[in-house]
Amino acid sequence: MSSAQDPFYIVKEEIQESIDKLQSSFHQWERGASDAGEQVRLTKELLAACESIVWQVDELDKAISVAARDPSWYGIDEAELEKRRRWTSTARTQAVSVKKAVVAGKELNLSGTASVNGMRRELMRMPDTQQTGKSNQYTQDNDNFIQSESDRQMLLIKQQDEELDELSASVERIGGVGLTIHEELLAQERIIDDLGTEMDTTSNRLDFVQKKVAMVMKKASAKGQFMMILFLVVLFVILFVLVFLT
Repeated sequence: MSSAQDPFYIVKEEIQESIDKLQSSFHQWERGASDAGEQVRLTKELLAACESIVWQVDELDKAISVAARDPSWYGIDEAELEKRRRWTSTARTQAVSVKKAVVAGKELNLSGTASVNGMRRELMRMPDTQQTGKSNQYTQDNDNFIQSESDRQMLLIKQQDEELDELSASVERIGGVGLTIHEELLAQERIIDDLGTEMDTTSNRLDFVQKKVAMVMKKASAKGQFMMILFLVVLFVILFVLVFLT
């Protein structure tokens, strides 16, 4: 399976885009905003983005664990599995580091001046309509991601079912060929047995004729023996023709 079709790389690309946006927002947060409300908004967005990325990476790790049970079935090897584990570990570390820095900065700011205390009250209060809309958008994005993953998994299962159907049809065809060969071998064996029986019968008949001829030759004169020999030669030729040429 190519990277463009592998669900791992599709999800990886989406997570990497989220990490890039997270890093950009974090740098903006580090520089600090002139407005306290803007700083609070950035703080909330950073924390939410970190939680989302960690959750997505955890789900990706679960998929890797499933693939590790039978890598050949998914067309990957141990080296590829290790590469994917390293990437998810790095991605999780980046998100967790940003979250720790934001939490530490928030706690430091909350212990400062009265204006910062106002920020604290804003952080602790219930979100307003704008924040609620962003929260709903975040929830919608998660739902879309889950739905997308579900669709990909269903597509993979459908492809695997089709491959199993083709494999089953191939096995049935091979079984039919094997049964035909078996029946042909049995027929050949019966023909060989019949031929052996006929050969034994013919041999017994020749032995009987030879004994009779010997007895007649003992009783016959020289001329009679000559005629008998001639008769036996003719008889032998006739029998030879009957047995081997017909």
